[in-house]
Amino acid sequence: MKNTVVTFQEAKDKGEKLSMLTAYDYSTARLIDEAGVNAILVGDSLGMVVLGYEDTLSVTMEDMIHHSAAVARGIKDTLLITDMPFMSYQTSVYDAVVNAGRLMKEGRAQAVKLEGGKEVCPQIKAIVDASIPVCAHLGLTPQSVNAFGGFKVQGKGEAAAQKLLDDARAVEEAGAFAVVLECVPQALATKITESIHIPTIGIGAGAGCDGQVLVYQDMLAMYSNMKPKFVKQFAQVGEQMREAFRTYKEEVAAGTFPGPEHTFKMDETVLDKLY
Repeated sequence: MKNTVVTFQEAKDKGEKLSMLTAYDYSTARLIDEAGVNAILVGDSLGMVVLGYEDTLSVTMEDMIHHSAAVARGIKDTLLITDMPFMSYQTSVYDAVVNAGRLMKEGRAQAVKLEGGKEVCPQIKAIVDASIPVCAHLGLTPQSVNAFGGFKVQGKGEAAAQKLLDDARAVEEAGAFAVVLECVPQALATKITESIHIPTIGIGAGAGCDGQVLVYQDMLAMYSNMKPKFVKQFAQVGEQMREAFRTYKEEVAAGTFPGPEHTFKMDETVLDKLY
């Protein structure tokens, strides 16, 4: 069954957990779709895990459109959500709608995600009014890493916790169909989940959320630059890849690859006629 913003809401209403993973290319998206994962997020995390940046701030609209379109070609039933990169929506409501539209038209996204609470509610409302579904993002919002002073858990104190709860209610009121909660204490994330009607998708926010999202390179142990506490490595694919690359290099050096089974034959009498 095709996953949509409607089925997302139905899942919350029924108490069914939602699954989401990142993807940035056709072949990975196809595997995730075939596994039955509910949603793919083309995250601006691609800046770090694909493009090698130190953070997400350098990612452009062109980057997001390029990778989103590639993912779109690989999916059938999975809901495709694409991040709006840094400064593509903060500058004005007009810019937000135009850039969200580009992600839908050129990137073939089915929804967009943007970071922030009350301060971006005008943008959320305008994008939704343009018939583009919006997923909000609260807590540790990586585009604000410099303002936060690093990648830190958000909402621990009373004032900060109240702000997150107020922001969650505000983005719901503005029309968001879901909200990602990143690096939020589990008790607070559960409180937020129980306080709003739209689904919450947690990453480092505990099992009380309506769903979970992980960067696929993290959960497959393919990205060794950092390992956040909230990441579970479901397979050691990174080590399997390294071993395969080493074995390939060794067999090429030894002349054992390619073997006879990997080559094509011809009538060798043809060679005698060549000059």
